[in-house]
Amino acid sequence: MSKSKTFFRLMRYMLRYKGLSILALLFILMTSIVATAIPLLAQYYIDNFITKNIAKAGLYILIIYFGLFILRVVFTFLGEFYFAKVAHSIVRDLRNDSFANLQKLGMSYFDKTPVGSVVSRLTNDTQAVADMFGTIFSSFLNTILMFVVTLSAMIALSWQLTIYMILFIPVMVGSVYLYQKLSSRLVEISRAKIGEMNTKLSESIEGMKIIQAFNQEQRLIDEFGEVNNEHLHYYTKSLKVDSLLLRPAMALFKVLAYGVIVMYFGISFESAGFTAGIIYAFIQYTNQLFNPLIELMQNFSILQTSIISAGRVFTLIDNEEYEPEQKESDYKISRGDIEFKNVSFSYDGKRDVLKNISFSVKNGESIAFVGATGSGKSSIMNLFLRFYDYDRGEILIDGVNIKDYSSKELRNSVGLVLQDPFLYHGTVESNIKMYNESLTREDVIEAAKFVDAHNFIDKLEDKYDSVVTERGSTFSSGERQLLTFARTIASKPKILILDEATAALDGENEKLIQEALDELQRNKTVITIAHRLNTIQDMERIVVMDKGQVVSKGTHQELMKDCSLYRNMTETQEQVSKWQLKEEEE
Repeated sequence: MSKSKTFFRLMRYMLRYKGLSILALLFILMTSIVATAIPLLAQYYIDNFITKNIAKAGLYILIIYFGLFILRVVFTFLGEFYFAKVAHSIVRDLRNDSFANLQKLGMSYFDKTPVGSVVSRLTNDTQAVADMFGTIFSSFLNTILMFVVTLSAMIALSWQLTIYMILFIPVMVGSVYLYQKLSSRLVEISRAKIGEMNTKLSESIEGMKIIQAFNQEQRLIDEFGEVNNEHLHYYTKSLKVDSLLLRPAMALFKVLAYGVIVMYFGISFESAGFTAGIIYAFIQYTNQLFNPLIELMQNFSILQTSIISAGRVFTLIDNEEYEPEQKESDYKISRGDIEFKNVSFSYDGKRDVLKNISFSVKNGESIAFVGATGSGKSSIMNLFLRFYDYDRGEILIDGVNIKDYSSKELRNSVGLVLQDPFLYHGTVESNIKMYNESLTREDVIEAAKFVDAHNFIDKLEDKYDSVVTERGSTFSSGERQLLTFARTIASKPKILILDEATAALDGENEKLIQEALDELQRNKTVITIAHRLNTIQDMERIVVMDKGQVVSKGTHQELMKDCSLYRNMTETQEQVSKWQLKEEEE
């Protein structure tokens, strides 16, 4: 998106707050009028009282003079206050729109987008937009209004000299254009480096255990320092451009303007009949003409940053890598019978990770998928949960294409327990209920008892009202997993998907959960993604996958006899378990 389109799109957001914007504009206009009146009042006092040696007689003029200064401060504050209110309202809308679209994006977006980059969009970039509206925009409007009002007053004092002052404007605009050409790219790169730093920071915090376990601290410090140095490099180059084309250049133009004023008044003082008051007023008006322009140009880097940041935010808002679309139909999932018919799938559109997968599982039955990493077993889960779309084959639930169910019906009918349990900030009860108001406290307790989570919850100080911190860091991995099991049970799904769901549990809890699952699957359809083969040996059907294909099906005993791949995987895992047990004993 071009910078001009980004700017006008931001203006559309501003139109949502026309009332506040108009109010802020009125206060800025009043500021300009008052600022213009102050030099005229000073001129009147100088010419009518000071030059006539009756300064004391005009004390009331001085009172009004200082009163106008106070009024100017008040109007300036109110104008900036309401513009700041508009700015943060726009930022709120941008964050809400970004977050809302983020919830609709599919897993493909999150697979390739770092967390830190997304966080940077909703925090740093939106704040830069607030700086634009709160500082730059108000400054720009103040400049325009001050320019028009001041120029009118200058023309009234001396239209000839005013023409000389106006001649400086094109030169100043040219400097701004040159500055924009040189600084735009530097600012863009500088903002991108901040996003990279956020990504590094996010990855470091999330993976701190691994970083410390593998002595990677220095590597991360070096990588972060490298990006930080690159940001400093480009920011320094941007400062150099600022220092050359903004401050010295603008100061030079202002000095030259003063020189023109002095020369003009010096040459034509007597012939034109200028008074000391007029000269003073004109100099003040010159300041009012140039100072806002200089301030605006000095803040141009903020404008550059804001436009670039807004463009990044709009890129997120406009992203349409949505999760697969579902039809808003009236189909209901009654039994939960599942059938895959010749399903093939590719994440990148080039290499198939699933190749003609076919299987069926009915209500009350369970099926387990095993295979090496990259075999495609998790991709089956991803397609069934509609995290990704497929274009070859067919997935049926109760004989109806999975794409024909509403998203709400599908989500309500499928329960999911992942290997890595995730808890929200809230309470134990809210994490089990998942904010489903139809569930009562009794439903929550019943679900917790079913998975044997009630025992440890009941020992907590506040029991089910106990606070859960971010990701449930105060609980053990086993306790977190039990809570996610309880969450799934409480939702009463017709279909249950388990992705190595008992991996975080100790032997005793795993046994209890397995017994609960055995009871649960009597009236549910269960799909298990297994990495530890000892957890699925009693299952009635096991599907062995390799390189995206089904290579064998059967019970544990049948596969141990007929499938060399399964047999080798089982024997390898058993050998590893023996080594681990031996090391623990030693």
